[in-house]
This record gives sequence, C-alpha cells and structure tokens, in this order.
Amino acid sequence: MPSRLQTLAVVALLLVAGCLGPLTDGGSSSDVPLPGSSSTSTERGGATADTGANPWGDDPIVVAIDNRGEPGREFAPLVRDATNYWETNAERYAGFNVSYRVAPDAENPDIVVQFVDEVPSCDNVTHAAGCAPRITDSRQIQRPENVSVRTGLSNESTTLVLQHEFGHTLGLGHDDKPADVMAASSVLYTEPQPNATERAFPWTDPEFTVHVDAENASDPDGAREQIRQAFEYYEDGADGSVPGNLTFEYVDSPDDADVTIRFADGSACRPSIDSGSCAVTSGPDPDGDDKMEHYDRLDITLVDLDTDAVGWHVGTWFAYGLGAEEASEKPEPFQDASPSDKRSDWWE
Repeated sequence: MPSRLQTLAVVALLLVAGCLGPLTDGGSSSDVPLPGSSSTSTERGGATADTGANPWGDDPIVVAIDNRGEPGREFAPLVRDATNYWETNAERYAGFNVSYRVAPDAENPDIVVQFVDEVPSCDNVTHAAGCAPRITDSRQIQRPENVSVRTGLSNESTTLVLQHEFGHTLGLGHDDKPADVMAASSVLYTEPQPNATERAFPWTDPEFTVHVDAENASDPDGAREQIRQAFEYYEDGADGSVPGNLTFEYVDSPDDADVTIRFADGSACRPSIDSGSCAVTSGPDPDGDDKMEHYDRLDITLVDLDTDAVGWHVGTWFAYGLGAEEASEKPEPFQDASPSDKRSDWWE
C-alpha cells in the first residue's frame, strides 16, 4: 500500500472573560493556538535522491477532481490556485519546472484529487486534513495517483492543503521549503459556522461536570450548599428559561470538569473588584473568525463573597455560560437583583 505524508489541522482556542463585581459583563479575548501534531513518513519504493528531474515528465500533469464530500461546492478554482502556485514555484523548491492541466472530468488523469468527509488513515495518522504520495522518481508513479483532501475547510485552508499535498507529489517532504506550505502541521480553519452566542445551546451536550475548590471559602460547607442549590435550579429548568435536561456531576479534578468554581482573596478578577466574581468561557474557533463556535469550559472565580451570596453569583455566571451575556437574557432571579435578593433563597 502506498505510504503517505500528512497535513494535520490545528484549530484555535478562544478565551472570553467577564467580571461581576456587582454584575458587569465584559472582558477581552485572546487567540491561543492548540499544540500542533506532526507525523513521520516513509517513501514508496524506488529512487529517492533529488535528481532535479521532473518525475512526471515534460507534458502537463492532468488533474481530475472527484468531489465526494461536498457535491454542491466548486473546488476546481481552488485546485487551479494550488497548481498555479507550483507552476510558479516548483523550479525554486523542487528543482524543476512543472505544468498542469486541471480537467475535473478527465478520462485518463495523472492525479485525481478526492474531496472527502474524512481522509483515510494516512501513514497510521488519523484525522489528517490531506494525504498524498511523495513522488521522487517516475518509477513510483501509478496512474492515476490519488490525493485526498478533507472537506469542510475554508477556501484559504483548502488551498493550503492542496498546495501541501501537490508538493509531496513533486518529491517534497515536511522538512523541505517552503516551510509555510510543507510543514507537517498548519493552522487550518473550517467554513463559517454559527458562533456559540448564536446557538440555542452553546455546549456540545447538556451533561456538565463540575469541580468546586472551596478551600479558601469562609464557610466551605455553606458555599458548597449554595452551589448545589444553584445547579439544582438549572437542573429543574430554571423556571422554564433554559433547557430542562441539564445534569450536573461533581468531580474531584478540575481537569475533568466543564465548570470550575474557586474562591479567591483580594482582586483576583481585576484590581477594581474587591468583592464579587468573574468568569472565563473557553472553546474552539474552527472557522477563524475570532469567536467561539461552542463552549467547552466555564471557570468561575468568587472573591471575598458572603456565603449566602455564593449561589446567586454562580447561577448568574452559569447563565452567562449558557450564552446569556445580557442581564435581560438571564433567568429572572439574575436580571435585576438587589443585595438582599442575592442573599435570599432565590431558587425557591
């Protein structure tokens, strides 16, 4: 079976912070790339030395297209963009000139670009964005050669994957230049997706794990009871204002939690808040629009709060974590609460 080289996708993780001191939503966002992945590869049998000769010969390389994944999407312009790139740059990086003829329905192509929902396991790597043979000698070529590219990526990312995989068919590996094209991992973005705040439910499922670190609370047992009441309120449907199928499981490790709650002294949220709370939501930004497409974490910090106000602050921030960024969007107890309301049994 032909060996392959891969490009793996890296999405971005966004953090969005807010503070409650009394209640003031806001904060900032930052783009934190997740670690990339790389893969090793072996080459198909045959000569592997760089001879500076085009293994495809002098005739144009005929490229056909097999669009299995997104039948309604036109990929030919993107394929042409990628082949144009190598027509301009192959001599510099591969050591020879190359020309292409992109004919989507060609009967006897040299290469078939297959657009698929999921690239098959490629050199024992799963979830690759693309896969292609590395061709360094004409004796390796088995026409038509197949190049696989994952669908669902933006036009810019699809073109980058195509450039990368065509580079392999010209003999280039992951350590070769140009590094911005041939690197084993790249930041890739999907086609536009709804943002978390545009979704009716911004999490991937309604089953939440919760970690509570009450070590610094003035009354740890009382604080845990307040937190329990807050989440039971949501588990019961929050008076019909949120989905009624939410569940909460308490876990020992913050690494296993969707929601974390910790108690801090002083201005842990921001210098202007001596008593109050703040929270950070985090999640992926696969389409690269600097907005999260869903949440996968909510971290709540409580600062020098009276024990009987803990539940209200946790409840308010969980509403924020459900996408209710404005007070008017939150359940009624969190919309316009007085200091006494915050310290009452508001969940009843």
